[in-house]
Amino acid sequence: MSIYLIPFFTAFAGWFANWITIKLLFHPREPKNLGFMTLQGIFPKRQRQLAEKLGKLVAEELFSFDDIRQKLTDPEKIKNIIPLVEDHLEQFLRVKLPAAMPVLSMFIGDSTIKQVKDVLVKELDTLFPIMIDQYLQNAQKELDLERMVTEKVAALSSDKLEQVLQETMSRELRLVAVFGGVVGFIIGLVYLLLTLAF
Repeated sequence: MSIYLIPFFTAFAGWFANWITIKLLFHPREPKNLGFMTLQGIFPKRQRQLAEKLGKLVAEELFSFDDIRQKLTDPEKIKNIIPLVEDHLEQFLRVKLPAAMPVLSMFIGDSTIKQVKDVLVKELDTLFPIMIDQYLQNAQKELDLERMVTEKVAALSSDKLEQVLQETMSRELRLVAVFGGVVGFIIGLVYLLLTLAF
């Protein structure tokens, strides 16, 4: 009679094997010496290597200073900030400059302010892409993006990563365990049928 329980035993074994495999992604956090082998969760054991590969991937494939430079120095983007620059120059020429240099305000009228503003805006329109490009070149030299990402991932706690994984993929992880049970049940059923047949 117990032979008919085989599919249920193999279903449990399949489910348990997948469930324990999922747990072994993060547990145990610290290496545990079992005498014949040392057991440690995959992520805690390989966290540094993962961090290095992820840092390299982000720096080389996902984040590009050239793409940012191209977008920020796009003439259309520059045109969008020119009205803000004009307003600021207007405020500076009409309010701040006369307050800082009262004598100068006697010699500057509306037409002079407009001419100075127009010349400065035109110059800034040319200067902005050069400034942004230079700033990004300096930032690229100073920011080691690969190192930054590597350090952040390496410092990430296993608890936090496990929590994020559980929050985003809990349904899929449960399905993996259930799938192991289903496969185990099918294997047990086939074994039972073969045993009964022969």
